[in-house]
Amino acid sequence: MAKQSEIWNKVMSSALKLPGVAVDREKFLRDELKQYCTGSHINDAIKRGTAGVVPSKILDKLAADTIKSHTKKVTILSAAMGVPGGWAALGTVPTDIAQFYYHVLVVAQKLAYIYGFPDMRDNNGKLSEGATNLLTIFVGVMTGVAVATKVVQEIGERLQKQVIKKLPEYAMSNAVLNLAVKKVAKMVGASITKSSISEGITKTMPIVSGIIAGVLTYKSFSPQAKRLSLTLRKNMILLPQHAANAPAPTVDVDYEEMPPELPR
Repeated sequence: MAKQSEIWNKVMSSALKLPGVAVDREKFLRDELKQYCTGSHINDAIKRGTAGVVPSKILDKLAADTIKSHTKKVTILSAAMGVPGGWAALGTVPTDIAQFYYHVLVVAQKLAYIYGFPDMRDNNGKLSEGATNLLTIFVGVMTGVAVATKVVQEIGERLQKQVIKKLPEYAMSNAVLNLAVKKVAKMVGASITKSSISEGITKTMPIVSGIIAGVLTYKSFSPQAKRLSLTLRKNMILLPQHAANAPAPTVDVDYEEMPPELPR
């Protein structure tokens, strides 16, 4: 059987090959904020980061909607395809597993951008090795790995103290983060192997298998994404290159009227 860390690396590699996995931070924020904010505030949020520009209740609303949307997609995917067992031992990654973790990686990026992270892509719009290290840490937070949560806190503190123009490069050069990535990869790989074997038992009953896979996905993806969202919210980032001139968190600005379902 492949080493546990190798399993996660194979899964991530397969997910990263799917089109659209690298989220365009500016496009995403413009699309999401336009229903709540004026153009000038959207530009400011993109330039400086959302913290101190967009009220936290709007950010929380965006995060909740993002999680809901991706939870629905992965639940339908799992129910339709089921989850095959034994693949980890064979060293292959089925399409449905890759697609599941595609949504994991995409929702992780979106939540990071909602709560103030700078763009994780390189100049070519790709996710570099440094970016994938960050995403591994985010997945670790989602699955409850304590060291991953601590790393996110440390990254947030560092981002607010100094200008880090290229976050992926910083992730590659940080020795502590790289050690954490190895530990998280091992633990996530073990979790994937365990889930693959246990869920594969029902594969002999296709209809039942699909229902069970959908239920298990729904009950795991949403809470995990919410755990990451909460962690990122606690470490909301105000980018330092504008912090000196940043206003206090906005309250009375010319935002468009917020819809009634927004949390108060």
